Amino acid sequence: MTNLLINYILKGNQSPDSAARTRAGLAASLICICCNVVLCAVKAVVGLAAGSVSIVADSVNNLSDASSNVVSLLGFKLASKPADAAHPFGHGRFEYLASLAVAVIVCALGLDLVKESIYKIARPEPSEFSAAIAIVLLGSMAVKAWMMRFNRALGQRIGSETLKATAADSRNDVVTTGAVLACAVIAQVTGLNLDGFAGVGVGLFIAASGIGLVCETVSPLLGQAPSEEYIESVRNDILSYPGILGAHDLMVHDYGPGRTFATAHVQMDGHVDAFKNHEVIDNIERDFTAKTGAKLVLHYDPVDTSDADPERWLARQVAKIERGLSIHDLRIGDDYMSFDLVKPTDCELSDEEILGRTMSTAAERWPELPCSITLDHGFLDHA
Repeated sequence: MTNLLINYILKGNQSPDSAARTRAGLAASLICICCNVVLCAVKAVVGLAAGSVSIVADSVNNLSDASSNVVSLLGFKLASKPADAAHPFGHGRFEYLASLAVAVIVCALGLDLVKESIYKIARPEPSEFSAAIAIVLLGSMAVKAWMMRFNRALGQRIGSETLKATAADSRNDVVTTGAVLACAVIAQVTGLNLDGFAGVGVGLFIAASGIGLVCETVSPLLGQAPSEEYIESVRNDILSYPGILGAHDLMVHDYGPGRTFATAHVQMDGHVDAFKNHEVIDNIERDFTAKTGAKLVLHYDPVDTSDADPERWLARQVAKIERGLSIHDLRIGDDYMSFDLVKPTDCELSDEEILGRTMSTAAERWPELPCSITLDHGFLDHA
């Protein structure tokens, strides 16, 4: 049923575009709002009738869930706004802001539940238990478990951190309601009232989950680096085209889910006709966008392939200074030499030490030429 609903929302599209992502996010938010409002109303009635603070708190939690779903809906709606003069890359990061808001709401709810539960421990009150209460709580757990699966699956399909956060919140609700039900059963069988203690434990669990969600949603806003697998796939894709001798200085810019821009430098034979090289670069950029949806811009670095020995020699010597060091764009003129030096991110040597030792190495072979070095930090730069 879940997969059928997701396929219906996405109209069977396995690689949804920005418009399809927005429609899917809005649909998911509306579905979750309806589910949470119904659960809130039912639990509030049952909890007040039974005099159970944990059931009433659980109903309030559902109401706040509906509020967070409204935030998600607004996030998807604002993120779908087209680019304008002030925001030339669109408004996709609104979705990250919505995810952060949902995470903060989760944290606040957990802490509020802890406060109410401590009050319940200090002033315990008897609570009632009936078959109706058990049915309501079990039904709530079933609905929330479905919402967790639905949001997680749809969030993975469209790459939405907001829906993944909503799925985590639904998981927390399953745990919360399960604890409430367990306490009600224990109280009925043994007379031991654990309502407040369970509330504290569940509240702390929700708060901890919310803090984790905050960390996850803040990361892309701060400029989270893409995975090593993504970097390697982009690099391998570029190098698979004829005429590409090397690739470096890859930069990935994330302006929201489905709105990725990337730039890189590619090395090509400088003796080949520039128009032919430009055609290859155009093909790479066009194919990359068609396959991934991301925009790729490549910069052409001509390489003198008539005598590659100097660059190979220098590359070998530089690698001896520190594992992972590499060079590219070596230029040697009558009165100068220059090249780019790439320092891996895990290198422990300082920039000054690396530059000094590299210049000394270059001077061994070209003592009469002043050396100009541009230091890059790793194959990947991220913004």
